[in-house]
Amino acid sequence: MAKTIIEEFDAVSIENASLQFFDKGQKQPGQKFGCLGTIEGETELKEIVKMCAGQEKGKTTKPIKMNLTLSGHVKVAVIRNLFGLTNQGLKPGVYKYSTKSKGKTFVLTADVVDEFTDVTKLIAFPNCISATGLKITVQAGADEVAELELEITAYPDKESEEGNFYYESFKEELEDTTIVEQWHKEFNHELVAASGATGGAAS
Repeated sequence: MAKTIIEEFDAVSIENASLQFFDKGQKQPGQKFGCLGTIEGETELKEIVKMCAGQEKGKTTKPIKMNLTLSGHVKVAVIRNLFGLTNQGLKPGVYKYSTKSKGKTFVLTADVVDEFTDVTKLIAFPNCISATGLKITVQAGADEVAELELEITAYPDKESEEGNFYYESFKEELEDTTIVEQWHKEFNHELVAASGATGGAAS
């Protein structure tokens, strides 16, 4: 059977967003984000400049992190994990946000869909943390429920030698069906690494 190669892709919608939170160093199974409306990402670069006799002779750039902005309707459990709300020391059903609150790191995955061709791109950011504190916005009498906007920082993963910020794959191009099955549940570098490839030591 001929291998499928996707040559054109128009991102129309995003769905099936999932977050796999780390709890005490252990990654938990993916949980649904809720309804993700938009995701925007921009890479932050570090400039390395070569100077000679006070003049710039060359420059190169190195990516150090990605800044993501997400908006949507987020599930309650996800919000609590993102910002570190707990009910420790409180009665059942009561949660707190305090000076000791610390959001959990997580893997962010989602499907980006080209609805013209029914092609789906799987995306993953393997090492994320919320870049802001808890936000609360309530507008009485609004005609539409406002989406929550989240600012996320995506750092390089610790498993790959290169330090990968981002992974993507078209479902239609994948030969290993395990990747599709596990992408939103247990994504990690090992899942997508070529046979025999070695990753860097986790720190």
